[in-house]
Amino acid sequence: METPAMSVYRRIAWPAVLAMVVTFGLSSPVKAAAPAYTALGDSYSSGVGTREYYSDSGGCQRSPHAYPVIDAARLGAALTFAACSGAKIPGILSGQLGSLNAGTAYVTVSAGGNDLGWTSVIIQCAKPWPYTCWNEIDAAENYIRNTLPGQLNQLYSTIKGRAPNARIAAVGYPRLFNGEECNAIARISPGEQSRLNSAANLLAETTKARALANGILFVDARPAYSGHAVCDDVEWINGTSWPIGESYHPNRNGQVGYAGIVEAALRG
Repeated sequence: METPAMSVYRRIAWPAVLAMVVTFGLSSPVKAAAPAYTALGDSYSSGVGTREYYSDSGGCQRSPHAYPVIDAARLGAALTFAACSGAKIPGILSGQLGSLNAGTAYVTVSAGGNDLGWTSVIIQCAKPWPYTCWNEIDAAENYIRNTLPGQLNQLYSTIKGRAPNARIAAVGYPRLFNGEECNAIARISPGEQSRLNSAANLLAETTKARALANGILFVDARPAYSGHAVCDDVEWINGTSWPIGESYHPNRNGQVGYAGIVEAALRG
């Protein structure tokens, strides 16, 4: 027979026991938020060259096959895909940094190629004889030496200031050519290819120096792309293509190649 004291105890004890069970035993585990990853930059980051783009990305041509998408899945990260085809450093600074904050875990950025007019240089080099592109290459190299370092300093320091706790990687460009002529539409002579590769080396070393000076990582694409240039047996770079905007950009295999070296850098 339940006494008045037992009744009071039951009314007090059972709610407390249930609360303890919910708190310590049967509550659903809280899922940790995915780390935030922002991908900044130009067409090499947006995925131009892969021939498939998100319908809502418009002229930015962001691709589901781009390395930021691949790496976000591998890292279990929530991606803000800000990279945009044609972007120059001033445009990245003014239009792509909005998601960066102290909670950002990863940032990648490719920048500089559009600022020095690399596409125009390639177009000039691809014209048939007697046209040449020596002057255009000289101008691009002068830009890399004299103007680009200051632009990269501003870009990298701004990114680091906005995302102070992030692992930040400046992603470089590959060398495009192996010295062979395999495209009947666009003739780029072996000599021009060699000079273009030298300019790509200068760009990579300049980018690396500015990245390290600003305390961020540099991802060098040149070793990974060795043996996968235009005209190699397994190309990671499109040669002259149609639409023309697909030309001299990483194809889907090239973006997978990028994903591997970028993931390694972001994981540390």
